[in-house]
Amino acid sequence: MVTIGATLRSTARRVPDREALVFGGSRYTYAELDAEVDRVAGALAVQGIAKGDRLALMATNSDRFVIVFYAAHRLGAIFVPVNPASAAPELDYLVRDCGASALVFDAAVAPVVRTAVGNGLPESLRALAMSEVEDFPDLFALADTAECRVADIAVHDSDDAQILYTSGTTGSPKGALFDHYRAMWVAAATTGTCGMRDGDRFLHVAPLYHAAELCIMLIPGTLIGATHVVQSGFDPAGVLEALERERITMFFGVPTMYQFLLRVPGAAERDLSAWRTAMFGAAPMPATVVQQLVALWPGVNFMQLCGQTEGGPGGIFSHREQVLERPDASGRQALMLSECRIVDVNGTEVAPGEVGELVLRGETVMKGYWNKPEATATTIVDGWLHTGDLARLDPDGYMTLVDRLKDLIITGGRNVYSIEVENAIAAHPGILDAAVIARPHAEYGESIVAVAVVREAVELTLDGLREFCRERISSYKLPHELIVITEMPRNPSGKILKKVLRERLTTTT
Repeated sequence: MVTIGATLRSTARRVPDREALVFGGSRYTYAELDAEVDRVAGALAVQGIAKGDRLALMATNSDRFVIVFYAAHRLGAIFVPVNPASAAPELDYLVRDCGASALVFDAAVAPVVRTAVGNGLPESLRALAMSEVEDFPDLFALADTAECRVADIAVHDSDDAQILYTSGTTGSPKGALFDHYRAMWVAAATTGTCGMRDGDRFLHVAPLYHAAELCIMLIPGTLIGATHVVQSGFDPAGVLEALERERITMFFGVPTMYQFLLRVPGAAERDLSAWRTAMFGAAPMPATVVQQLVALWPGVNFMQLCGQTEGGPGGIFSHREQVLERPDASGRQALMLSECRIVDVNGTEVAPGEVGELVLRGETVMKGYWNKPEATATTIVDGWLHTGDLARLDPDGYMTLVDRLKDLIITGGRNVYSIEVENAIAAHPGILDAAVIARPHAEYGESIVAVAVVREAVELTLDGLREFCRERISSYKLPHELIVITEMPRNPSGKILKKVLRERLTTTT
């Protein structure tokens, strides 16, 4: 059976001396990584972790994140990544919701874990640190002192593999459940779609706990024998240095990362000749930024991925030529092994030029939401995953996301899709970041509110912004209000937290 854990074992046997993992000054061959995973899996087994148990990992990017991830799968445990920026109540919710038997964490989040424990985490939960932390067992020290080699556990592709929690931008996070079968189909689809090759070198900067980096970079990378170069966080200059020094061939980043890369002095002088493919997704990329990226690095294959955690993540994409032809679109076709449609409320496909909901079907779609059968039943209907994304089917066959169903603005009886307004605003040379939300209005139902981060020394007025946008969108879509802020609230995957912006509206007049 092809499972997540089995791919590491297989690759280690095939290319034992190939460099597998790089983090800071630590470098592992595949044989060394495989042996280290065995040791840590043994230490987890000594702590009582067994097949089917949920193991939550709350940590930033590191070599030890990768090791614990594969150690959990070697035991047949169900892996549950936790956002390391979570507060104690959020951590408490996740471990209770998934019924975690163990929580592994790094020292950086120890204060949050300590608070959550003090507030009453389940007594059956074993909290294990990834290094020396007072009052908690050190998992890696246990692996050093104990005879921790364990026999291979029989894990089948039908066994549950991981629970990936949604970002929770509109409510409490829900856990999307995947078995090994689905996870490996995601890996196969990504490998084929993105042109991954044996011996590639991947740079991991986006958070590994997130579905995008975990499922479309780490898992398929190990399958093909890639070298994983891991950085703890995003530093624009550091990313360019790593791309050059480590001869990186593939990189995934959210749009804001690419925008910061463009601003690094001397970016054009870097020797990035090994860099073959650059994937971007998780949030919309302004067309103007795409054009700047292609102009700066013409030899790089820029690919747009537009997906959803519940899909594997899976969804739609555009390859380099399509990105160049329609940088404003969200995708041209479904990922390999998937189908997509844009449908109306009755499930009928919309005509070109019309807007409907993007739905997906394929082997990569989640089994369902963990312990939420009703939510599963309303999300997966007749095998089709209803994404909640509103998309327009363009006459040329491209698909363009125009809004989330929950973000649609209705003003004066007309539908306004926030992404269209945001794209128009983002083209303004004085704006660094922008979002569009609605405020209740007594006469029009809702008014359009533009929230923007502006460049230093730029004075932006509502009238000036409306005049600029008038040439790009219809007059009824022009913002009625402008709010300038210093930083846009985003979750770690790059998505703007519109619920935070809406909460702020309640405190303004």
